[in-house]
Amino acid sequence: MKLKLLLLVAGLTLGLAGANAQKGVDAGTRFGSGEDSVRCITNISLFVPYAKAGNFKDAEKFWRICFNECPLATKDIYLYGVRIIKWKLSQTKDATKRAALIDELLKVYDQRVEYFGSKSKKYDKDWIVSQKAKDYMQFAKDKMDINKTYGWLKEIVYDQKENCEPLGLYLFSSVARMKYDHDTNYKEQYIDDFFRVTEYVDKAIETATQTNDAKEERTLSTYKETMNNTFATSGAADCETLQNMYAPKIEKNKDDLEFLKKTISMLRRVACQDIEAYFTASGYVYQKEKTTDAAIGLGKQAIKKNDYATAMKFFEEGAKMATDEKSKSDLYYMLALLQFEKHQYSQSRSYCRQAIEADPTRGEPYILIGKMYATTASSIYPKDNVLKKAVYYSAIDKFIKAKQVDKNCTEEANTLITLYSAHLPSKEDIFMHPDLTKGKAYTIGGWISERIIIR
Repeated sequence: MKLKLLLLVAGLTLGLAGANAQKGVDAGTRFGSGEDSVRCITNISLFVPYAKAGNFKDAEKFWRICFNECPLATKDIYLYGVRIIKWKLSQTKDATKRAALIDELLKVYDQRVEYFGSKSKKYDKDWIVSQKAKDYMQFAKDKMDINKTYGWLKEIVYDQKENCEPLGLYLFSSVARMKYDHDTNYKEQYIDDFFRVTEYVDKAIETATQTNDAKEERTLSTYKETMNNTFATSGAADCETLQNMYAPKIEKNKDDLEFLKKTISMLRRVACQDIEAYFTASGYVYQKEKTTDAAIGLGKQAIKKNDYATAMKFFEEGAKMATDEKSKSDLYYMLALLQFEKHQYSQSRSYCRQAIEADPTRGEPYILIGKMYATTASSIYPKDNVLKKAVYYSAIDKFIKAKQVDKNCTEEANTLITLYSAHLPSKEDIFMHPDLTKGKAYTIGGWISERIIIR
């Protein structure tokens, strides 16, 4: 094979040897000139077939000449260079040799950035650096320099934002968490980095959705879920910390509408909606622009002050402005809870139904309706103990529906079903009551006015 390749190369490069020699790395050209260009082309023609066939041992010496002397010649130098170095890493367990090979692997990626980092829209610098970080983390393991890796990824994420390679966004979040685990003084920056990168991921998901790129959307959504879980277990973003961090920032940026919006959105995402920073930011936003998030913040502030009328006003306003169904459902459910607290059960149920209409996969409104039915059972049939018990069928039906549409409600629904099943009419009660027949429908009266099946 070697002889055939040499003969082939000799034929291709005949006539070039007499030119003035200069390496491509020195000339800044693809192949260089004269004998050096012949040398470059010859070695490319030798290493690529070997590398393609997986014969990295024979490919290596020819590849090294190209890598060092004509780095602009072809992207294959870097595609196969990574594979060659990885193969060598698989062949040795010596720590010193492995460290040297890892450094060499990083150099392959760095050189690809230098010579090909802007020559491909898809495989440009952020893609290359993402692969570099991934391989470095894989091979260096616990000897990885976290700060160095963080620096590589921070550069591409801060530069490319939502257009950054998805893997780069994900790895940046992961390495930021590692950095925080090793240095708690990094806590504030870690929180800032996390919310920055998740904002970029959200925007990238939105773009993928708009362009019908289902694969990209799935990848980003998977990354986002892992990133959120990692952050949630970090212990970094407790509400007291966020209050101390953001209170002065909010005052300093009280005229910066974009900053304020991002802040209240972030505090909502981490369930820190009961701190003054959240209320203050919401108030400043509302003064400049009435938004759903700002209305929610002011409504929650009113609840904290036990001013339910004001809370209702803001939540109603927020629901009317809401453009996404989840936010709308959240608001209607909060309105339902407020009416429930006031024992306004019919109005509360109406809000629950609106919450369900906005988000049919939400189980909490069904739970709340069921609780209202159970709470008012005695008042529906005050003079008929058997029908009073039958009201609990309507409550249990709602608990069953809740866990059917929302698995997150399963535990609470099952507990309530067990609790109220003990209060249902007995077989003797049903047999003796003229209006009830097992397996037949019956309409519960009063404000409930719903059909049930006697069982």
